[in-house]
Amino acid sequence: MKYRLQSIVFVLVAFLLGCNEFMVVGVISNIAKSYHASLSTVGLLVTMFALTYAICTPVLTTITAKYDRFKVLMTLMVVFLVGNTLTACSPNLLCLFASRIITAAVAGAIISLVLVYVSIIAPIQKRSMLVATVFSGFSTATIIGVPIGTTISTAFSWHASFAFISILTLIITIFLFFLVPRNTKQAKGSIMHQLQLLRDPRIFLGIVIMVALMSAEYTFYTYIRPIITDVLHYSTTQLNLLLGLVGIMFIIGNTCAGTISGRYGTSKMPLISGACLLLLLLMGLSFTNAFTGIILLCVICLVLGMPGSILQVMFLNVADRNYPEAMNLAFSLNPICTNIGVTVGSFTASVSVNFLAIGEVGYIGAIFAIISTIGSVLLIRHDK
Repeated sequence: MKYRLQSIVFVLVAFLLGCNEFMVVGVISNIAKSYHASLSTVGLLVTMFALTYAICTPVLTTITAKYDRFKVLMTLMVVFLVGNTLTACSPNLLCLFASRIITAAVAGAIISLVLVYVSIIAPIQKRSMLVATVFSGFSTATIIGVPIGTTISTAFSWHASFAFISILTLIITIFLFFLVPRNTKQAKGSIMHQLQLLRDPRIFLGIVIMVALMSAEYTFYTYIRPIITDVLHYSTTQLNLLLGLVGIMFIIGNTCAGTISGRYGTSKMPLISGACLLLLLLMGLSFTNAFTGIILLCVICLVLGMPGSILQVMFLNVADRNYPEAMNLAFSLNPICTNIGVTVGSFTASVSVNFLAIGEVGYIGAIFAIISTIGSVLLIRHDK
């Protein structure tokens, strides 16, 4: 019973972090309007958040590895609560950027610690599925969190959307306090011992693939709202339903990833990367029709829901067998790679929309998909 409760709370943490990060995508137009700023300027919130996340996560994860995990997690949750509450109360764009930096700085370390606890409480045969389930919390945020945030923003204001996140953070922190194991065994090593993990070619190629695929995703997902409403011409009322549909595809992808990882390891990554490349190349053509456009968005989000869990389990297994001192760093690699990819992808998107139509950004994403496909083929060769 306790295992189930712990698993649910860990998924809720991922959901919370996903809401905080991705909700901006759903309310980006409202933020721009409230501060009289351009979409490209406000779009930098996504880039800045991801960049801060990517820089601070390995630093915090490595530095705090020698301290008690429970105390570190509780401290980070409090900092996250303060940062998100500042976002909800931001009177101007400068304050909003500052508050997002605070939350981004600790978000990666939080999910890394949660994944460490997953490895502690889950039997080895259930590890792949529980990791995939925790990651599904991020996907659930795109189904429930982003549409709810958009709905709250429409009914009240985007500030109220983030106030909802603060309330949720407080509740989840209380549950973590009572359910997270205390005094867990920690393998302590120097920073150099931990960084040896990054020298393993499997880890390096996994990082390249993950960054490339997330960059490909965020060339279009940064502007998912204007794509649905302005390019595909769906109404604002239909927007929430369609965002939910896209999110369901991410969850299905995550669920499939748990099975794929358990049965095939990383051997299906070339197929997944190749499918992303093909779908991105077809994006511009499919956007000429509202129905085919939304179908393609759903399919590509289904495919993009798979790599994160598959590669995270690989990072974990490699560290567990060969670099036990670097387990914390191994657990942080997925969120680090994800946010480097978000940084690159969202920045590329922000630049691209100045000389390309929003409906054509899939061609930019295809460049990143080519990199991930090549990296996937090389990874399989190294695995063999």
